[in-house]
Amino acid sequence: MPARKDPDASANVPSFYGAELRYKREAAGLTLEQLAEGSFRGVPFLSQIERGERRMPLDLARHVDGMLATDGFFERRCEDARKAKQSGHAEYFADVAEMEPFAETIEEWAPMLVPGLLQTPAYALKIIRTGSPWLRPATVEKQVGLRIERAALWEGDQPPAYWAILHESLIRRPLLPPELMADQLEHIAAVVTSVQGVLQILPETATAHPLMMGMVKLMTFPDAPPLAYTEGIHSGQLIDYPGLVKDYRRSYDLLRAAALSPEASLARIEAAAEDFRNGKHRH
Repeated sequence: MPARKDPDASANVPSFYGAELRYKREAAGLTLEQLAEGSFRGVPFLSQIERGERRMPLDLARHVDGMLATDGFFERRCEDARKAKQSGHAEYFADVAEMEPFAETIEEWAPMLVPGLLQTPAYALKIIRTGSPWLRPATVEKQVGLRIERAALWEGDQPPAYWAILHESLIRRPLLPPELMADQLEHIAAVVTSVQGVLQILPETATAHPLMMGMVKLMTFPDAPPLAYTEGIHSGQLIDYPGLVKDYRRSYDLLRAAALSPEASLARIEAAAEDFRNGKHRH
């Protein structure tokens, strides 16, 4: 068995928090399985917290304090770790950004906007400025940078297997000037091709289809339960309840069946990019 790798408690607040959790758990003579019992959370989730990779929810912090008799320590410090893990992302999206690099698979349904992992800086800038016009320029610049930085996971040794379904209106609607729209569409095709991902287009003629109510992101992990994420205006929800995640999975599978084939979808993206590039875009 390989030697256990202890977290570097000096790296950041979540790492200190996780190292302290491991220390207190082992001092109490409890295994991860025993600590997780009655918490409605899995062992992989707790393990990620101990490694400083996940932040601890408040309900779990209270459970841990009760099991370890730590007099409310983890509940009191839960907020500190939460703030440290945000790193500039919106509160409701912080967990998603934190977990993307550890995902084994990422699947997205994008009915209104190109997914953040596929956006160019120009597209991200347009979305952020339009959605939050009150933000200061420095804040906008930071948010654009954070969004583009997320795409660094494609450069890793083992990037997640990726599947995206986009509504056709995203490639027909001129959200940016023609040249920049062409750049965005070519970027989508380049990323999906380079990571050997799968891209599908849901045609505009598909007026009734699963997941009509909004975007969905599904993630699976090698050592943790799968998750679903949905988002609205200035809010989002990370879902880990197994029954709901399973329902989202079923709906996503049905959506795949309603979409064009990957070959036809990629061809449609490339044709739309060429139209924008040559000034032949058709509304």
